[in-house]
Amino acid sequence: MAIGEFASALRLPRQGDVGLSTPLYWMYEMGYAALNPSRAMADASRAVLNNPINPVSHTTLGKSMAAACELFERTTRRYGKPDWGITHTVANGQSVPVHVNTVWRRPFCNLLHFERAFEYPPRQPQPRLLIVAPVSGHHATLLRGTVEAMLPTHDVYVTDWVDAKLVPLTEGRFSLSDYVDYLISIFHRMGGDCHVMAVCQPAVPVMMAVARMEAEEDPFVPKSMILMGGPIDTREAPTAVNAMAKDRGIDWFKRTVLTTVPWSHPGAMREVYPGFLQLNGFMSMNMDRHLQAHWDLFHHLVQGDGDSAEKHRDFYDEYLAVMDLTAEFYIETVENVFITHALPKGEIMHHSQVVKPDAIHRVALMTVEGEKDDISGIGQTKAAHKICPRIPEDKRAHYEQPGVGHYGVFNGSRFRSEIAPRIADFILSQELPRGATAQAPSARPAAEAVEDGPDVFALNNKVTAFYPRVAPT
Repeated sequence: MAIGEFASALRLPRQGDVGLSTPLYWMYEMGYAALNPSRAMADASRAVLNNPINPVSHTTLGKSMAAACELFERTTRRYGKPDWGITHTVANGQSVPVHVNTVWRRPFCNLLHFERAFEYPPRQPQPRLLIVAPVSGHHATLLRGTVEAMLPTHDVYVTDWVDAKLVPLTEGRFSLSDYVDYLISIFHRMGGDCHVMAVCQPAVPVMMAVARMEAEEDPFVPKSMILMGGPIDTREAPTAVNAMAKDRGIDWFKRTVLTTVPWSHPGAMREVYPGFLQLNGFMSMNMDRHLQAHWDLFHHLVQGDGDSAEKHRDFYDEYLAVMDLTAEFYIETVENVFITHALPKGEIMHHSQVVKPDAIHRVALMTVEGEKDDISGIGQTKAAHKICPRIPEDKRAHYEQPGVGHYGVFNGSRFRSEIAPRIADFILSQELPRGATAQAPSARPAAEAVEDGPDVFALNNKVTAFYPRVAPT
């Protein structure tokens, strides 16, 4: 699964790279609209052919025709943002209802709180955990399994990024520096009483935000940061993703993958890297597997294997739901992370300020990698330890999970059984200093009300104007 795979652009030939992507979004919208009548007809035909009172529905021919109609409808539809679907968790030996609330809102991001309604307060500490989802094409719901695994032992918050085509131009730009501003704002909103987990792409902006706060001795830095499968230093064990970015160069990406959002969307005329082009890149990496999966779905439908068909639908409803990225964020990330390696060199900029990772000294650091990760190669995340030399040894940890690829670093059975418990132990070790004993968590204010007011940390001002900061009253 190519989450965070920034180099998965449309493969155009080198000769003739003349900015052909500019009208692609408009043609894509026209093609989608042109297929609406056929898609509606296919869906109606499928319903008729599957109706049990229709004698044809019990024949192989009828089942085959219904399966073909479903395949056509599914491969030509536009997939909306999936639901989280998390209503309960098991914590402290009890089934606990979970309510998803928006507790902080900005034009390009909503902060979600997975609030657990305990009937009996837990006796063990329940640390606040901020999970920063990638801005890399898929919605934050791709981390559903990550959230479910951490909910039994943590008070979980998740960054739910907004599709760029839904954000009007009047809301301004969203660059890599703006991403960092958002994170700083969230850390302040949580009062420093949190741990942050960055899954893949956000490992870089999370480290940038923490480094900027540490450089100013900001009291609201998180207690620890867990970086998972992130491209901290892509010079280590470069993958095909890294090689392509280096080979193509930033000008190629500007010419071939950026386009403007068409009218009818709230973000019309915003320059973006569109989701459908990203999906082209995701699927082209393993096209044979996707074709086989859809061929298998056809046979499952004909054979009446409902369970297998439903698993296919669940996976592709998530996988095919993509979102647009702002052009400035995408280009800055590709250039700084994959081409110039600005973060490990100490050259990356946050607005007008140089970000120095070696300023980090209070925040504990844990890195997690997958043995078979073909997106962020072995050593790329671990490099964070090298560029943060001031972190004490007792505040460091690194874990390499055998037998998993990129997706397995943050989801799946091995994540639940082997990675998540290690992360939980690390977080707890930073909550409880050596020699301390666990006590029932005391009541603490939570950011439960949506804050709609202005926030200086989300403005495009020079970062030096944000410091010194005063504690919120």
